[in-house]
Amino acid sequence: MYSERLKKVRSHMSLNQINAMIVTATDSIFYLLGVEIHPGERLLALLIEEHSAVLFLNALFPLKETLPVAVRYYKDTDRPIEMISKEIEDQLTVGIDKEWPSRFLLELMGLKPSCHFVNGSITVDTARLIKTKDEGQWMQNASSINDEVMRRVYAYIQDNVGIKTITESALQEQVKIFNSELGVHELSFTPLICFGENGAEPHHDSDETLLNENQAIIIDIGGRKEGYCSDMTRSFFYGTPSDEYIKVYELVRKANLAAIEAVKPGVRFKEIDEAARHVIEEAGYGEFFTHRTGHGIGINVHEYPDVSAVNEMICEAGMTFSIEPGIYLTGKFGVRIEDLVCVTDEGCVVLNQYPKALMTINVPKLECKI
Repeated sequence: MYSERLKKVRSHMSLNQINAMIVTATDSIFYLLGVEIHPGERLLALLIEEHSAVLFLNALFPLKETLPVAVRYYKDTDRPIEMISKEIEDQLTVGIDKEWPSRFLLELMGLKPSCHFVNGSITVDTARLIKTKDEGQWMQNASSINDEVMRRVYAYIQDNVGIKTITESALQEQVKIFNSELGVHELSFTPLICFGENGAEPHHDSDETLLNENQAIIIDIGGRKEGYCSDMTRSFFYGTPSDEYIKVYELVRKANLAAIEAVKPGVRFKEIDEAARHVIEEAGYGEFFTHRTGHGIGINVHEYPDVSAVNEMICEAGMTFSIEPGIYLTGKFGVRIEDLVCVTDEGCVVLNQYPKALMTINVPKLECKI
């Protein structure tokens, strides 16, 4: 499997006229070699050339696994960039990962002045773009667990509201507990919990805000299982929703469904974004849909490509991404509904099965004792 992945990267290197590629992102190295390495500030680099590949790694992180590439260990007193430079011939085009620290890149550029350095991340990003059958199954498994976590979150709110105080941060902790109970010990991202007007901030940092009666709730959660991420958002309401909330919720739900309906091979990503945006704009809420419709997902929760109004890329079977339209009314509430979809030969399959109909949290009835 990993040899095939390296082969795919080499193919994209050839298409982009890159002679040598230095992969440094830990998630991309996991994709290509199947090992998770987190060396902190120390250099980690996988040099891929046409007929060879070498992983440069600090000796403090010895590997037990047998890899499909050579491994060169270095000590803290060594110069690993010099080791890499000796492997690269002069006058080559060298691809660099998009987030490699400048202290490493500048040293390499000084050692190889005749080489042409370019952002080469597209070679790995494109290889990761089309998910295999196995990857699709792993992502389905992760999403199925995420469905159950969401079910438990909703039940927890319903069972405890009115009995104990529920804050955004406390509910964050419950999300972690539910994931752990289901065998997920790494989250895709910090759970995003928004009560009331906090939901009008798409990336609100959950805090000590209390859940009060007649408030909107946004729950955006995901976990990482078998190396692959899940991501889902649902919006609930505690109490009796206003007519405006019901209207906005239905618009977002219809926008979500319209975008999913548009997903199929041959469609441009901008057309999927337009399908969702059209529903919201036609109802007069266009200015309140303030972000792209979705993002790629896989080993990372945010991957290439994005579902935006400017992305001309064409959908292909195996691509997996989110569909998450939203409406955000400052000082009032926000609504977002997010699903993950995987493109098939004829359309797409939705990885999330948690309901999208408007769900409310019932207000506890007070018992009168005479």
